[in-house]
Amino acid sequence: MTAFPVPARETDIGAFLRARRAAVRPEEFGLPVLGRRRVPGLRREELAQLAGVSPDYYVRLEQGRGHHVSDSVLDAVARVLRLDDTEREHLINLARSAGARSRPARAPRQRIRPGVRVLLDMMQTVPAFVLGRRLDVLAWNPLGDAVNGFSTWPAGQRNIVWRTFLDPRARTFYRQWNTVAAETVAFLRLDSGRHPGDPQLTALVGELCVTSPEFARLWAAQQVRDKTSGAKLLHHSLVGDLELGFETLTLPGDPDQMLVAYTAPPGSPTGERLQLLANWTAPDADPVRAAVPPPAERTL
Repeated sequence: MTAFPVPARETDIGAFLRARRAAVRPEEFGLPVLGRRRVPGLRREELAQLAGVSPDYYVRLEQGRGHHVSDSVLDAVARVLRLDDTEREHLINLARSAGARSRPARAPRQRIRPGVRVLLDMMQTVPAFVLGRRLDVLAWNPLGDAVNGFSTWPAGQRNIVWRTFLDPRARTFYRQWNTVAAETVAFLRLDSGRHPGDPQLTALVGELCVTSPEFARLWAAQQVRDKTSGAKLLHHSLVGDLELGFETLTLPGDPDQMLVAYTAPPGSPTGERLQLLANWTAPDADPVRAAVPPPAERTL
């Protein structure tokens, strides 16, 4: 596998804090804006004053040298930067890992529990799948496959981030590709803070930064976002447009695995199209229907 260059781990907290400082307007805190400012947003000294810490202490934090920084200091910095709960979690993760120099061993292959596999199979009318670390696709049910085509993806490329940026079909499949792309990178950034130094994530980010300018731009923006619920607007090559809700459930006992389920109101156009796909994928499907090319072979 080709090795791709990526930024050093110890700069992550600095990049995140600089991006967040640049997004805060000094006048929001009553600070004078006189003459030409050398940096956008808050200066380091201004943030330190507002957070109630010494400038030298804050500089060490931003440089990744703030070992054993207290929760109260991180809370104060988060408050000044107007971080939400997800961004605050990310800041804490970065601060705790900033001093770590050892390279973690390669993580064992993720596997789903047999009970989760049974649960997926029982969800016959709901497109569902399980995502793991780095948004790897670990498992799916027939309807989830009919919508997304997971079984047609090569085993080494069953990853939502890779497919979003490097498979040209994604731009047609996701009707709001720009939104999906930004949300996907923001979750990957959150995952990187939860698992610092993961060599597989480092390789994925390195490859995408080199091969996709759009990914590189979004990665540099330092946005973080959790994957909880929302809407997906898809274009399926067989049944047309799908307007789906989605719910993401973290699996008990394994916070690194998420079950994602797509939803649509019964009787809605999308609900009827999902029913059509469900009929095609049913084990006892009509022979005439079974002769239709499987949706998974025609979709992303």
